[in-house]
Amino acid sequence: MVRLKEKYIKEVAPALMKEFAYKNIMQVPKLKSVALNVGMGEATQNIKLLDAAVKELTTISGQKPVITKAKKSIASFKLRKGMSVGCRVTLRGDRMYEFLDKFISLALPRIKDFKGVSAKSFDGRGNYAFGIKEQIIFPEIDYDEVESIHGMDVVIVTSAETNEEGKALLKYFGMPFRK
Repeated sequence: MVRLKEKYIKEVAPALMKEFAYKNIMQVPKLKSVALNVGMGEATQNIKLLDAAVKELTTISGQKPVITKAKKSIASFKLRKGMSVGCRVTLRGDRMYEFLDKFISLALPRIKDFKGVSAKSFDGRGNYAFGIKEQIIFPEIDYDEVESIHGMDVVIVTSAETNEEGKALLKYFGMPFRK
C-alpha cells in the first residue's frame, strides 16, 4: 500500500474526526484527485517544446497526459482554434497518493527560497490550487535534458465542504503552509 494512503487511514482520518467532531467516518474529507496542467503559449511557434512538456509530465506523474487545444482563435497571440497549447493529467487512486507524497517530501523542499505554500489558495469548497514556476524541482527530471523551463498548475481536489476542512486535511498530510 502507498505510504500516504496508509497515513490517511491510520493517522489523518482519526485526527480529523476528533478535530471536527464527525459522527461518521464517511464525513471525513479525503483526497479525490490531483490535476496537473502545463500551459505552453510558446508551443504555437515550436511544437517540439510541447512534445518535451508531454514527456516530462509523463515522467513526473507516471501517466500519459492529454494534449489541450485552443478553444478559440486570438489573432494578437497568433493562435488559431484547435492549435495545441498545453497538456494536462488527472491522477486518482494510488498514483495520486504517490505523486503527492513525492511532491510534499521531495519536490517542495527543492524550491529556492521556499517558505511554504500560501494558505489563501483554497476555492471555498476545500480544493487547493497553486502554481510551480519550474518543473526541474522534481527529482525525475534531468536538468541537462530540459529543452525549456516551464511551470505547471497543481490542483488538489478534496471531498471537504469548507476551506478549513481542506486545509486541515492537507496539513495532516504534511503540506508546508506559510506561517
